[in-house]
Amino acid sequence: DENTDSVRLLNGSSLCSGRLQVKSNQKWSSVCEADFDLQDAEVVCREFSCGPPSVLQGALYGEVEAPVCSKEFQCEGHESALLDCRSSGSARNSCSPGKAVGLTCSEPVRLVRGASRCAGTLEFNHQGNWRPVSGFGWTLKKAAAFCQHLGCGSVVFVGQRVNSLLGDNVNINPDCVHSGPALKECATLGFSIYNLDLKCSDSVRLLNGSSLCSGRLQVKSNQKWSSVCEADFDLQDAEVVCRELGCGPPSVLQGALYGEVEAPVWSKEFQCEGHESALLDCRSSGSARKSCSPGKAVGLTCSESHVRLMGGASRCAGTLEVKHLEEWRLVHGSDWTLKEAAVVCEHLGCGSAVYVGEREEFPYRFVWEIKPDCVHFQSGQIECAKSTVLSSILDLTCSDPPDPTGFIIRAVILPLILLLENVVLYFYCKASRGRKLGRRENIELVDRNLGVGAAEGGLAEEEGVQGAEENL
Repeated sequence: DENTDSVRLLNGSSLCSGRLQVKSNQKWSSVCEADFDLQDAEVVCREFSCGPPSVLQGALYGEVEAPVCSKEFQCEGHESALLDCRSSGSARNSCSPGKAVGLTCSEPVRLVRGASRCAGTLEFNHQGNWRPVSGFGWTLKKAAAFCQHLGCGSVVFVGQRVNSLLGDNVNINPDCVHSGPALKECATLGFSIYNLDLKCSDSVRLLNGSSLCSGRLQVKSNQKWSSVCEADFDLQDAEVVCRELGCGPPSVLQGALYGEVEAPVWSKEFQCEGHESALLDCRSSGSARKSCSPGKAVGLTCSESHVRLMGGASRCAGTLEVKHLEEWRLVHGSDWTLKEAAVVCEHLGCGSAVYVGEREEFPYRFVWEIKPDCVHFQSGQIECAKSTVLSSILDLTCSDPPDPTGFIIRAVILPLILLLENVVLYFYCKASRGRKLGRRENIELVDRNLGVGAAEGGLAEEEGVQGAEENL
């Protein structure tokens, strides 16, 4: 049980959970829910050097065993100890059954200097001080426990970063974390220049799967995880989820593959177009669904991916990363040409290789060193990657995959447009020819009329001359 001078947690499942008791006049007393709120819980969790409170509910850790005698706490949230908070009201002599405060604080870990609260360098609160966690020995599977402790989704990336500022680290045994005890029981103070970098998905996770890329899909909304109904999810949605989790394309999409729904289902229908980087970036429509028929919760299996490009303008450009021994790392590759890079582009379903080059990035970090003659991804494994510490990493740009819409336009729509233009031109020419023939006939008719008129005029003129001669 966790214990300070004046506050303790009893009967909990870890050092950061249990029924709350407060010491007053040398006696320990439980606290009623009516006298305790979330701000008070934040202070208690901080007092135990744990993370923020995740559950605050009565009767979670047994009934009240001792008389309750406490005033209502009125913490502002910044205090370092519960008894530093103001309190008011008269003392309570008893608490209704099931109403004693049961508190679960999250584990004392956080991610800093990342793009979101679910990505960055992992730090652990050791005796009130936040210190980076040593990066040795971590794989995706073992680091997944941290994502769970942080309230994030599935683990996406784990790597090592060389810390240029030398100082104390916290050593956490990966095998200890994976076996289930509280993190505080697995942590010791140590020294290392290699810090653990971690990225979890913000709002999507796969549960009960046979690998990190399979399981029952859950989506986080309003701080709650909910399963998703098959009727609200299709293959384009699955493509987005697999990409968000750093996996390959979806291979199986079927309900009840990974257990029944354990939490209420509450989601709208997702309407992804397939290019989005996260599921919650997709449009959604329809009314919220309160439940899902048995066996209809989305079970998803994505294919395993061992190669990806990160940080570029599209999924076909960026810094090359390779997964080897369950660990994603940047790649150091000297003497790579467009020929070797083309193998990567083909594996990613992109177009041809356009650019490949090395770039210096500091500080130094662990990378995979891969020789050009070792670039074979048909088996899905990278057997000849060698671990090393360097600052030179490989950038790669492939042309984007052919746009199917553009293909349809070129193959179908353009020929139809050309055909329509030819038909219009044909009828236009025909109509124009008819108008030309009509004008020609009119001209000939006018010419004939003019000729007749001229002849008649000439005859009249001759007759007039003859008459004049006879009169003379």
